[in-house]
Amino acid sequence: MRILHTSDWHLGRSLEQISRIEEQRAFIDLLVETCEDQKVDLVLVAGDIYDTYNPPASAEELFYEALERLSGKGKRAVVVIAGNHDNPERLCAASPLAYKNGIILLGYPASDAGEYKTGGGILVTDSGPGWLELALPCCDHHAIILTLPYPSESRLEEVLSREADEAILQKAYSDKIGELLSSGSRRFREDTVNLIVAHIFMMGGRESDSERTLQVGGALTVDPAVLPSGAHYAALGHLHRPQEVRRAPCPAFYSGSPLAYSFSEAEHSKAVYLVEALPGKETQVTPIYLNCGKPLRRWVAEEGYGQALTWCEEGRDKDAWVDLVIVTDRILTLDEQKRLRSLHPGIINIRPQLKDQPTTDTYYNGIREGEKIDELFMEFYRSRMGVEIPDDVMQAFLEIVNDQDEEVEAGEADIP
Repeated sequence: MRILHTSDWHLGRSLEQISRIEEQRAFIDLLVETCEDQKVDLVLVAGDIYDTYNPPASAEELFYEALERLSGKGKRAVVVIAGNHDNPERLCAASPLAYKNGIILLGYPASDAGEYKTGGGILVTDSGPGWLELALPCCDHHAIILTLPYPSESRLEEVLSREADEAILQKAYSDKIGELLSSGSRRFREDTVNLIVAHIFMMGGRESDSERTLQVGGALTVDPAVLPSGAHYAALGHLHRPQEVRRAPCPAFYSGSPLAYSFSEAEHSKAVYLVEALPGKETQVTPIYLNCGKPLRRWVAEEGYGQALTWCEEGRDKDAWVDLVIVTDRILTLDEQKRLRSLHPGIINIRPQLKDQPTTDTYYNGIREGEKIDELFMEFYRSRMGVEIPDDVMQAFLEIVNDQDEEVEAGEADIP
């Protein structure tokens, strides 16, 4: 059985207000091409399909298009679970239609895939809360899949501990996940390919800045030891860096996000995993590295504005999104910023790093009582950012101030 593991698409996510939808579309093209080239039988998507509970129409349209193409009109099974970014009901709204093409959408930890009938040559031969057995058209063996969409306390509909101590909460949560997986693993058989697809945070996983924290602190982390040893493979979602889970009793991997979603991922490779599994055989796991989407790059111009200008004129990283830091002893003008952006449209941020930058206390001590609020804000922006305030930012600030003044005036008029 040939399985493709992917996750954390985050459809609809932007980078500093710049849409990534076309880059995400290119990823879907590559994913479909990979499934065809590698003769994949089953696709596992381990959560965080969307970036928000209410994704834009373009993101939903791309998701439905991706499902149709990945399934090949019922010749290939696709199992999708909800992540912490996804609205479970919204993700599964199309289930009555999706199941007819062998596409299984699951929103909650106790979801039962047997509610709908599948189509094509794909058949759910048995199922229950949190597990299903699949018969696939080109495989001699069935797959038994434990499904664990993002299991928060609210989605589990259970209070795991009334103790406030983080260590106690973490152990209670990890034990609960272990209990769910252990119960489901009783369905595993020696003549089946036994799989797990889950959206959870395993202890020891390497994070990046683009993941949304599951909970303040580490209460919602899971000990890798709770994974069933009888699984051929555990397809995990949530962490954005492709990685193997250490100390797991079965092959367990995070496929990571297909695109770099923050500059903390600037040098990360992106991948999906091809899994070859047979009953009674050792699982073969192969990363397939992705080359879709613009790379993210961090530049630090230690020699000042002139060095950054030279890089732009030379065409450095011309097809990348760039986070630019300029070490300088003066304020950068708007004209200088505009020139850099005109030479390299991919520059997202220009962040001057002032030499001998004054502290906030020093700045505030220099403020004279009675100064106008717009002048104060301009000085504050200049001191903190090292550049003159852009016109659109200043305009937005003034609109907020004016709106607040109008509300105050209206409130005063209502006072008897």
